[in-house]
Amino acid sequence: MSTIHEELKARGFVQQETAPVQVFHPTTHELLETLSLKNLLNNSRITYYVGFDPTADSLHIGHLLPIMAMTHLQRAGHTPIAIIGGGTTMIGDPSGKTETRQMLSKEVIASNGQRLLAQLKHYLDFGQGKGLFVNNAEWLLPLNYIEFLRDIGKHFRVNEMVRTTAYAERLAREEGLSFIEFNYQLLQAYDFLVLYEKYGCTVQMGGDDQWSNILAGIDLIRKVKQGNAHALTFPLLTTASGKKMGKTESGAVWLDSAKTSPYEYYQYWINTEDGDVEKFLKLFTFLPLEKITELCARGGQHLRTAKEALAFETTKITHGEVEAIKAQNVSRELFSGKGSEASHLPSTAISQTEVDKLRLVEVLVRVGLSSSKTEAGKLITSGGVYANGERVIDAKVMLSELLVDGTVLLRKGQKTFHKVVVG
Repeated sequence: MSTIHEELKARGFVQQETAPVQVFHPTTHELLETLSLKNLLNNSRITYYVGFDPTADSLHIGHLLPIMAMTHLQRAGHTPIAIIGGGTTMIGDPSGKTETRQMLSKEVIASNGQRLLAQLKHYLDFGQGKGLFVNNAEWLLPLNYIEFLRDIGKHFRVNEMVRTTAYAERLAREEGLSFIEFNYQLLQAYDFLVLYEKYGCTVQMGGDDQWSNILAGIDLIRKVKQGNAHALTFPLLTTASGKKMGKTESGAVWLDSAKTSPYEYYQYWINTEDGDVEKFLKLFTFLPLEKITELCARGGQHLRTAKEALAFETTKITHGEVEAIKAQNVSRELFSGKGSEASHLPSTAISQTEVDKLRLVEVLVRVGLSSSKTEAGKLITSGGVYANGERVIDAKVMLSELLVDGTVLLRKGQKTFHKVVVG
């Protein structure tokens, strides 16, 4: 049976982790122990945290990697802390960003935070003693700026900070880096210190673009409390074709069913590129590694079974088994050429007054099957669009010409469906 550290590495969660730390006796300088993240995870019960900035009212697929890692650790007996950045969101994290984030009001941040908590409860147990959900606004907003600079700021060196990737990349751009964003690393490091003091939190996890910010927190804990802490970062995922994970032509794939329906969510996963199926099964499902190897052992058409398993398991985790079964049944019907009346398809209503004015290219953009009319036209003329099962090759065709009883079932390629209803 593999240990939790081996499990995380085998599934692909670990990009970087801090090196072992040697602890010496303060007077004799005798080596007392060597602390490593591996030993802590495998032989102790630790408290760890991941931060989520509530910049939107829903999490999306890009957040799933840390959430799944947190869930694996909680199942292994460790205690998670999910931090909502009510304070840091008012600053904006420059890491991985080419421009300044939009500023949000306290009210919007607080509302978003409550929505994110409801979503995180689908994955993590925040029951008594099992996990914590905290908002860093609790300790950041009341800070006295002069005291903070004196007590915390003195531990940071500007020449070291500007060499980190997050700051260096922004400084090289014409827009530069605002002073308010420059403070972000101090605040995130202070978060780690507060959690270390208040809850005994010794491990912070995050995307690999957070490496320098996490190390700053570890260094602050060492300087202020003479304590030891650790970091683990996740890979920044892209698909096999180089696209950003979780992005589609119609935008982000949200965990909120009101933004991305369970059917659309299922379809995102079942349309996974062949080269990503095994990797995504390891990262985004709880299927045993042996089962995943078995599912992916044969390529070609046999990968359809593995993709179905991926889509079903990911949808079940996020939306529940009932919705996963519904989405799977609809998908199977459509894949087999049946079920055009399926009620769980994404659909768009268009008013009767618009019908005679809209061309198909405009409809494709409106429903999210294309990002522009130019792209939609190319898609049609290349034979990639179907209406009620029939290929459409005329880019000038009107919506009214395609309707049957006030409805048209559009299909892009072989797997992406959208129903348009007049009314």
